[in-house]
Amino acid sequence: MQYIRLGNSGLQVSKLCLGTMNMGTPDWKPWIFDEQKSGPIVKHALDAGVNFIDLADFYSAGVGEEVVGRILKRLVRREDIVVTTKVGYGTRQGINASGHSRKHIMDSIDASLARLGMDYVDIYMLHFYDLNTPVEEVMGALNDIVRAGKARYIGVSTMLTGQLAKILMACERNGWVKPINMQLQLNCAYREEEREMIPFCRDQGLGVSVFSPLARGLLTGDAQSTRNQTDFFTQQMYADEASFEIARSVQRVARRRGLSNAQIAQAWVLNHPGVDCMLVGADSTAQFDSALAALETRLDEEELYELERNYTPCDVINDYTAGKRILRVARPMRETFSLTEAVA
Repeated sequence: MQYIRLGNSGLQVSKLCLGTMNMGTPDWKPWIFDEQKSGPIVKHALDAGVNFIDLADFYSAGVGEEVVGRILKRLVRREDIVVTTKVGYGTRQGINASGHSRKHIMDSIDASLARLGMDYVDIYMLHFYDLNTPVEEVMGALNDIVRAGKARYIGVSTMLTGQLAKILMACERNGWVKPINMQLQLNCAYREEEREMIPFCRDQGLGVSVFSPLARGLLTGDAQSTRNQTDFFTQQMYADEASFEIARSVQRVARRRGLSNAQIAQAWVLNHPGVDCMLVGADSTAQFDSALAALETRLDEEELYELERNYTPCDVINDYTAGKRILRVARPMRETFSLTEAVA
């Protein structure tokens, strides 16, 4: 396993972070694993050297934290792992049961710690940018949580660059703790964060951890998976022809190298100069091993061109652009792969 220091902090985390959205209860979504099925995956990741675990109170409406918390307690010492959980979407219905009001943040950290069976989380993360709550209220609450010892650090996820700038300015003005990590979506089929967010994070000293390296499964070549057939977000984010062409390019490169589609797509992310950590949401130990292999997989210039040639700009993926994605048109194939296609 490879390890990095996250942003300008002293916190060291594995370059692979275990994503746990698929752990909790299938009562929430049909592709979720229960505790019995989740345990071997968590153990395999820990045995491989992973020390970075990503959760959210939203996953399985809180059951995910309960399940993963129990598994971790059985398998590892608390001080040997870095646990992050997120707040925002909530676990139940109610007027103040979501968002980033001080009330909801304070209620949520206590509820998350109780479900996890822990005294603290290492990184407490905003799941999105709340347009309806003043940024000073949000960041003041997070600062108080760190000062109270309920979180060691704070982080942010899935927002516009200007929104992150507002957060950092509020922290600077008030002398509050600043986020050390930005968690964002990045893969061969979605690269909009390269334009502003990743360079801004680099400039401001935030670590960058990436989720959905396989574009919610599209880049594996398995468009008929249970998740892709039941998760409407996949259709909203990756239903255009450019995304499908990118998936075909991943398959071409994988076929040429004799590797899996997933390993090639993950290698593209892990080789990205703006990425510190990649989240791995594995359904099996074999899927996790694909990410392990991707850590050592290098891509040459022709392979990178083939993986990237179909990409064209699109709307940023966040809560404010759902259903507004633009259609995209690919660039022509280069001779290296057109000849391969002709032979096949």
